[in-house]
Amino acid sequence: MTTPQLTDRTALARNRKRAQADALFLHDAVADEFHERLTEVNRTFTAIAIVTGFPAFWRQHYPDATIISDEDVLALEPGAYDLVLHAMALHWANDPVGQLVQCRHGLKKDGLLLCVFLGGQTLHELRASLAEAEAQVTGGLSPRIAPMGEIRDVGALLQRAGFAMPVADSTPMTASYVNAFHLMHDLRKMGENNALVGRIRHATRRNVLTEAACIYAENFRNADNRVDATFEMITLTGWAPSDDQPQPLRPGSATTRLAEALNATENPLPRDDEN
Repeated sequence: MTTPQLTDRTALARNRKRAQADALFLHDAVADEFHERLTEVNRTFTAIAIVTGFPAFWRQHYPDATIISDEDVLALEPGAYDLVLHAMALHWANDPVGQLVQCRHGLKKDGLLLCVFLGGQTLHELRASLAEAEAQVTGGLSPRIAPMGEIRDVGALLQRAGFAMPVADSTPMTASYVNAFHLMHDLRKMGENNALVGRIRHATRRNVLTEAACIYAENFRNADNRVDATFEMITLTGWAPSDDQPQPLRPGSATTRLAEALNATENPLPRDDEN
């Protein structure tokens, strides 16, 4: 079975090559997130791999790590790493579960995966404004922003990929811009502009963009007379399975009642025949 191709990898590589270092504030935030979470883990990692489309940025933060391009097939050596960081790339993956499975295979037993990527609430303001503007001006819609996973769904990806103790959480970030044109310019500088296979291959009509900017300003203007843009950062955490990891208890095997552990009074519910 062939995996549907949503991302044009050639276009994505071209967009990333044009990215500018001063616009990579999302990567700065992810680097801080990785540092904070790794500080909380009582372990020293000595074999680190980073899956990313921005090797120069991440090499500065982890000079001793192995940098792996986020191609559909990852060049991860099986069982070679005790830490894999998947950095700001999974939202462009044609096969997200396949990416996570490959990361698990690259980990040693009890190795850790940290994966941060853009979630489904990212740029919801721009999506809505462009869709409304294009419908009004042209009577149709074009794919302009990559579909991104919702937090309620992506946690299951870790389980499907075979990770133990999977955790998924989401953190929204808000950036403000003078107007929608400044936002779209910044997206190009980030290397996060349209790289979908189904994108239109000609320049968007100017009146569509102008109308979208007007709709954006009308609906998403903030108190500083600028417009807000949301970036949802989803973090996935999972461990490669190991026999010595903590295991969940079998249902019904607990030896202590929850009320005793919480030092609370337990009030049994009435039976149906007592009502």
